[in-house]
Amino acid sequence: MFRRVLIANRGEIALRILRSLRAMGIEVVAIHGKEDRLSLPVRLADEAVYIPRSDPLASYLDIEAIVSAAKEVGADAVHPGYGFLAENPIFAERLEEEGI
Repeated sequence: MFRRVLIANRGEIALRILRSLRAMGIEVVAIHGKEDRLSLPVRLADEAVYIPRSDPLASYLDIEAIVSAAKEVGADAVHPGYGFLAENPIFAERLEEEGI
């Protein structure tokens, strides 16, 4: 089982994932852009990583920044939610390359 999971999504999707992970006793790390810094998933997460970008959605699309954040916080896995990077095979390949 995973010990710590980074959620690479926002809003309701991130909140649902967070609640499920918590129910399983897994630590949660949320990423966020400036606009989401006070969102419920970010506030409820055990840790949050700010990914500054000029476009509000770009924080959730920057593969290298998300991989770097996952490594920085010691995440065992990344849950992409749906949309954004969930359908991008390059994202999965990068995580696999890093052993995440």
